[in-house]
Amino acid sequence: MQLGINLGYWGAGMDGDNLAVAQEADRLGYAVCWAAEAYGSDAATVLSWVAAQTERIDVGSAIFQIPARQPAMTAMTAATLDSLSGGRFRLGLGVSGPQVSEGWYGVKFDKPLARTREYVEIVRKAMTRERLSYEGEHWTLPLPGGPGKPLKLTVHPEREHIPLYVAAIGPKNLEQTGEIADGALLIFPSAEHLEDTAIKYLRAGREKAGRTMEGFDVCPTLPLALGEDKDVTALADMFRPYTALYVGGMGSRKQNFYNQLAQRMGYEKEAAEIQDKYLSGDKEGAAAAIPHALIDQTTLLGSVDRIADRMQAYAAAGVTTLTLAPAGFTLEDRIASLRAGSDALERAGLA
Repeated sequence: MQLGINLGYWGAGMDGDNLAVAQEADRLGYAVCWAAEAYGSDAATVLSWVAAQTERIDVGSAIFQIPARQPAMTAMTAATLDSLSGGRFRLGLGVSGPQVSEGWYGVKFDKPLARTREYVEIVRKAMTRERLSYEGEHWTLPLPGGPGKPLKLTVHPEREHIPLYVAAIGPKNLEQTGEIADGALLIFPSAEHLEDTAIKYLRAGREKAGRTMEGFDVCPTLPLALGEDKDVTALADMFRPYTALYVGGMGSRKQNFYNQLAQRMGYEKEAAEIQDKYLSGDKEGAAAAIPHALIDQTTLLGSVDRIADRMQAYAAAGVTTLTLAPAGFTLEDRIASLRAGSDALERAGLA
């Protein structure tokens, strides 16, 4: 199992430290550095900045939002980043959610599975440097009846095949991801529930495409907080606002993928209470309603030995790249967490 690092969103308050964190991850042998985007910083700019100042670590989008870019533009960006980084780019895609897609980008959040499939097909076709023509429900290239003509990418990508990931949560999206992608980006993963909440659906998609899980990258992101095992409860409390935001407030009452995931993990009653309180404006109450076990199962907390034990559980569950989001109020704290992650991987016998 390999390790990754997720820098999150530029502008989240730790920007001055992010380059140092990425460079330390590079030095420690982490496999990939991911950057995110929503409706603030864009991921492509951050990844260019990191790639220019690191040597070995891959840089990946987690995610480029599908409603934000035409698929041909994404192919252009992927080819450019791969070239500039010397073949170190990983392309992560996701449909975002209805609030961001429709409120920020003005793109209707309808038929996300079909839209993702077409998007991936166009990106991959463009990357082959074939002349680009496509007929689908959501995209038709060139537009019929006009002056457009099939064009081909003028940039020669560093590699013939850039690894493509899809961020997936729901069963149908996970199955399609197994079918069409090279890896899956997961969030709020519990090692104890991973088979039932993700792996079995990914495996079904791989089988549908005539493939096995061999070579498919299962890549969840987990927050990490280093400390004494006796302080695990206090460490978990650091992530209550984060968990409440996703389970309670990310998306609408009817369409919150993270809330649905918590329900599939056995927290039906608790997920409903968290959402009710969050959407009514009681964010503190929503955070307080989160069971400790839900946080503990979806983060890495405590000593290096405890983290190593959890890493073994994730590896046994089928994780191939474990992405860490190290918590800390200072750069020194985040660097210490990075080193603890590396030490824990070795102690677990997974390096």
